[in-house]
Amino acid sequence: MPTIAERRTIFKQLHEKGCFALPNPWDIGSAKYLEHLGFKAIATTSAGFAFSRGLSDGAVKRDDMLAHIRELVEATDIPVNADFENGYADDPNWCAENARLCAETGVAGLSIEDVADRRESPIYDVDLAVERIHAVREALHGTGVLLVGRAEGFLVGRESIDQVIKRLVAYSEAGADCLYAPGFKERDHLKAIVECVAPKPSNILIGGAIGLTMQDAASLGARRVSVGGAFARAAWGGFIRSAEELIERGGFDELANATSYADLQKLFNH
Repeated sequence: MPTIAERRTIFKQLHEKGCFALPNPWDIGSAKYLEHLGFKAIATTSAGFAFSRGLSDGAVKRDDMLAHIRELVEATDIPVNADFENGYADDPNWCAENARLCAETGVAGLSIEDVADRRESPIYDVDLAVERIHAVREALHGTGVLLVGRAEGFLVGRESIDQVIKRLVAYSEAGADCLYAPGFKERDHLKAIVECVAPKPSNILIGGAIGLTMQDAASLGARRVSVGGAFARAAWGGFIRSAEELIERGGFDELANATSYADLQKLFNH
């Protein structure tokens, strides 16, 4: 089992060249399966975890999220990147303190967003957002934890690509090691985002069938590709279709696509 320090070193090395997939499990079982498949690292999903708790994205409390992050770190031997939302605080100092607590879970990386509340979607003023990234960078100094600066403005319909690019550049200058602006699907937009902060690595989100592959992401210059809550939503899709078929038509045909008990028993019997 690699140490936490070794996992953090491995995670940084993954960002130095090429393009790797960073899938997002939502619980211990899904995390273990992704490791079993051979993925080199995983990332938490605030949405996927929230849905598993019967909550909307953004409604999970800080301590519950920290406990969830820790359990995924302890359940696997590969690097874990934490979707740490807005750091669970508006104030830069409190955001930095919360990031320090997140680092103590053993994560190899964590992301900080510039959306104050996922349900309301207000964007922080640029100066405050930059101050928050800088404060977190200082808090993580010497830990080896990779800091991801996230610009959410386009995703929540508040900012244009030009505004998002200015934010990404500012976050990079404030100390973010990797940059991430979810919501973009057009190749020219993704390429512009990657190039604006190069040579620092960029994360792109592919959360559905948008006509892009890992090869496409690599050709655009992205260093990593995450799926956000898409895997969790895919699991929910199978569950919902099966449950609705049963309640509405009394049928069980959707269960033909279910993974067998024997396969899951074999996977987790160790």
